[in-house]
Amino acid sequence: MKNKVAVHWFRQDLRVKDNPSLNYLSKKYENIIGLFVFDDVNRDPRLGSASKVWLCESLKHLNEQLNGNLILLKGDPQECLEEILNFFDVEEVSWNRCYEPWVIKRDKKIKSNISEKIKVSSFNGSLLWEPWEILKDDNTPYKVFTPFYKRGCLSKKAPRNPETSKINFFNHNFRSTNICDLQLLQNKEWESQTLKIWQVGEAQAEKIMKNFLEEGIKDYSDGRNFPKKKNVSRLSPFLHWGQISPNTIWYALSKVNDVGEENIEVFKSELGWREFAYYLNYHFPYLQKENLKKNFDNFKWKNDEISFQRWTKGETGIPIVDAGMRELYQTGYMHNRSRMIVGSFLVKNLLIHWKKGEEWFWDCLFDADAASNSASWQWIAGTGTDSTPYFRIFNPVTQGQKFDPEGQYIKKFVPELNDMPIKYLFSPWECPENIQNEINFKLGVNYPNPIVDLKESRKRALLTYEILRRENSK
Repeated sequence: MKNKVAVHWFRQDLRVKDNPSLNYLSKKYENIIGLFVFDDVNRDPRLGSASKVWLCESLKHLNEQLNGNLILLKGDPQECLEEILNFFDVEEVSWNRCYEPWVIKRDKKIKSNISEKIKVSSFNGSLLWEPWEILKDDNTPYKVFTPFYKRGCLSKKAPRNPETSKINFFNHNFRSTNICDLQLLQNKEWESQTLKIWQVGEAQAEKIMKNFLEEGIKDYSDGRNFPKKKNVSRLSPFLHWGQISPNTIWYALSKVNDVGEENIEVFKSELGWREFAYYLNYHFPYLQKENLKKNFDNFKWKNDEISFQRWTKGETGIPIVDAGMRELYQTGYMHNRSRMIVGSFLVKNLLIHWKKGEEWFWDCLFDADAASNSASWQWIAGTGTDSTPYFRIFNPVTQGQKFDPEGQYIKKFVPELNDMPIKYLFSPWECPENIQNEINFKLGVNYPNPIVDLKESRKRALLTYEILRRENSK
């Protein structure tokens, strides 16, 4: 006799608490099966290297939470679900929605196929507001963040309150793929190194949130711009993989006292930016692969593979850029201010296509998120939702001086500059030869010469943008 069960299909909601699908099933059914399918058939694009590392560790933690009862399968979810339906007496299948175009297409097909045999339900477990609920008065989607967030989101019904139910995960005898057989890891030294500074899982997400709300939020509005300060939450990988819900964070923020309303509101607006990225990806499903502004399709990008490789390795000769790129490769993470600096340098100073940067971040970031990654790169390139792309060319020297004034961030990731006087730390090419001799340093030997002249490359970028503007106005 088959066991009567309900199935929750885990995807990017690798948590038990405040999981809408699990809450729903727990109120209706006594026995719940937790299923995770590593979809290597439909996924577009393939998971990046860092994402695989995070996912592997996350699945280990989730399986422990389920007392070893998580079913892991690999392949086409349609076929995997069919196998589950044939083995158990399944009364209902439920999941939390994902919003990437390829997932929406896949899920619609699956829902259509299996709903003929079984009840299928889906829920919002990863966003504060559904993308299709936020529209302008003319029923078209917003393209600018501030009206989207203030007029669109905040005028709607408040986000769902977090809720956690008691869940009984069924102790089954169904075959389950070993995590190692998912082949998420390649046994690289890089994989183990990047994990040394991270702990993964739902419990860790809650701990990080608690610590941030006790300490980091106090000066968030200003401190978030300084890479060395501890005023960023570092919750982005946990949010991406659903190890904590945005709803949990949103309402936890409302309970914080004596930290200044501005700090709370600015952090909430950052959650709003995450919503906006998902919103754009939903309404403009080509966001990850094509320019949102089609007039940039004729932009004269440079095909400079040597400079691109120097950028990826943190060997550009521009200290704050190199610090950011090395932080990324060494930790699977990069401070948001650094992301803007290195992004601007790639697409403006080097005139290399934003898609190249997006793909590198996709492979290296633990929080690699199709929506946020693409929207952010298009924002910095001026090809997305921003209205003034011409003038936002970050000067990495002044950015370093302003946001890393003591050089702690640069020296941590670019240790070959440890003895460089602070006067020249942000632009070592200006360091006189006699001072280089005093500190036993030689530019071009101990640290590379800049791969591009910042002033000249800025002029070139502005001219290239101006040429495009003129061509489009004809």
